Amino acid sequence: MIDDPVISRTDRTRRAILEAAYTLFISQGYAATSMRQVAERAGLALGSIYNHFASKEDIFSSVLIDRHPYHQILPHLTEARGNTMDEFVRDAASRLVDELEKRPEFLNLMLIELVEFKGKHAPLLFEKIFPDIQILIGRMAVFQDDLRPIPLPMMIRAFIGMFFSYFLTGLLLKDLMPPAMQENSLETFVNIFLNGIKQPSQAENELSTHSSTPETL
Repeated sequence: MIDDPVISRTDRTRRAILEAAYTLFISQGYAATSMRQVAERAGLALGSIYNHFASKEDIFSSVLIDRHPYHQILPHLTEARGNTMDEFVRDAASRLVDELEKRPEFLNLMLIELVEFKGKHAPLLFEKIFPDIQILIGRMAVFQDDLRPIPLPMMIRAFIGMFFSYFLTGLLLKDLMPPAMQENSLETFVNIFLNGIKQPSQAENELSTHSSTPETL
């Protein structure tokens, strides 16, 4: 296929605009960033930006979709390995946290979306994410016999929410948390996700013991 220089130039310009806007949004916020600043940082005339984006919000929406870490996180989660549910969850949790830690600026981007836009662009983001979520649901379905009767989509939501909160609390409170809150923290979160925090009741223990005892012939 012959490369079309017009398309290539358009794509390069669009990428330059998104890169400039992303840097400015992260460093100074959405409200404080002007279209003129984006144009100057991208090395463009102000008017030329409007050939690619209708407004500053249009640019932010594209930045959010283009730079959201789900591009890296969800593929890593779908590639998680493990012969048991415990192994799979530990591997997936480690992958999720590792990817988030590579992108601490992601918090700035999400705060803009949550605070200034009230999650306005979330439906579009979810539409992009959902195919990978379906793959992850399929991966967890392999361990269906080991799971409580909870809908798998809800279980995926709980998983992502729990380990996202692990990342956020670690990022925000890292220097303030006492050692007891940091030691083996990821392993503790994994254990809480898998087993909860309550001691099993006596009835549950008896049921577990009964179900594991071979029937007498």
